[in-house]
Amino acid sequence: MINFELAPFAVDEEKSRGRLHSETYDDAKYRSVFGRDRDRIINSSAFRRLQYKTQVFVNHEGDHYRTRLTHSLEVAQIARWIAGALKVNKDLAEIVSLAHDLGHTPFGHAGEDILNEKMHAFGGQGLEFSHNAHTLKIITKLETRFIEFEGLNLSWEMLEGVVKHNGPIADESRLHAYIADYNSKHDLDLKNFPSIESQISAISDDIAYNNHDIEDGLRAELFEVEELFSLPLVGKIYQEILAKYPQIKRELLVGEAKKLLTLAMVIDVIDNTQKNILENKIDSEKAVRCCGKFLVNFSPEMEIAHQSLKKFLMQNMYRHSTVNRMTANAKKIISGLFDFYMSSPSCLPDERAEVAMKVTTGEEGQKILAILVSDYIAGMTDRFAIKEFEQLV
Repeated sequence: MINFELAPFAVDEEKSRGRLHSETYDDAKYRSVFGRDRDRIINSSAFRRLQYKTQVFVNHEGDHYRTRLTHSLEVAQIARWIAGALKVNKDLAEIVSLAHDLGHTPFGHAGEDILNEKMHAFGGQGLEFSHNAHTLKIITKLETRFIEFEGLNLSWEMLEGVVKHNGPIADESRLHAYIADYNSKHDLDLKNFPSIESQISAISDDIAYNNHDIEDGLRAELFEVEELFSLPLVGKIYQEILAKYPQIKRELLVGEAKKLLTLAMVIDVIDNTQKNILENKIDSEKAVRCCGKFLVNFSPEMEIAHQSLKKFLMQNMYRHSTVNRMTANAKKIISGLFDFYMSSPSCLPDERAEVAMKVTTGEEGQKILAILVSDYIAGMTDRFAIKEFEQLV
């Protein structure tokens, strides 16, 4: 199924570099390469668990706060929007966005930070917990849905996008052990820049979380609308809406502002990316990868607004005392579970316990056990981690 709308610098799935394990399909003429990838991601257990994983607020704090699942869906929607405007592969931009958070721990970055801290004691560089590396591990090893191979056997372009959507990995000395191991079997071209679709996914992530975190922060009453007025672009949008509709309900105000701010950011990305493509004479997928810099980014003016908003959210939301208390409690739960399973590996689920009981002796055995424990905890949802902690620790 050839897509005649693709720009010359887009990824053409008809020329996909394929999958690590060769497969034959009875429905090849009905489903595209990336369509099959999408189906496998959406049907994975890891994707379903995102429904009960924290974005900022712990899952049970309220039904309307974002979770990793709703965030991923918002990122995918924005990515398709931008990819369509640039006439590149919308399906690839979407599936990288759907999968980019699969490797996150329960309790958001708090869980990742404490797991990372715990893993440093067992080898440091290369064994630290990285949600990016863990995402790759989930889709290439831990998800067991097929008889013939481990993982989901996704396309090369999809895997490359997940690993490199934040940029190339040129320093091999800082490469995570799992990424290095997988890359030795299935070269993901780590030193070059990712596809334009993967770059779109990365900036869509920024656009989505900045916009929905304002909404969630206001809903949680961590800050007031008036505190946003001094921010470039954001303040202007809020004040213009209030000037036009002075009696507007708070919920409608926030929704309208989110819509307008998202629109402004998306249009800026589209216009600025088209400008970058022309200025750098990008005429092929190879030219994107060898350009030496990201092509998909904000204009200088929008970047200022973007960074100002990030700084505001860091000070007024992510470091708010309410969030700090949740973070402290989350770290206590993850730390307690990690220490418990390390000292009592027989309490891991059956298959993991069987492996763990064979490798607990010696420094190397402890390292393998730590990886097993880390992988198990990383796969937990918020509520399951809380329940396990209450029962075991």
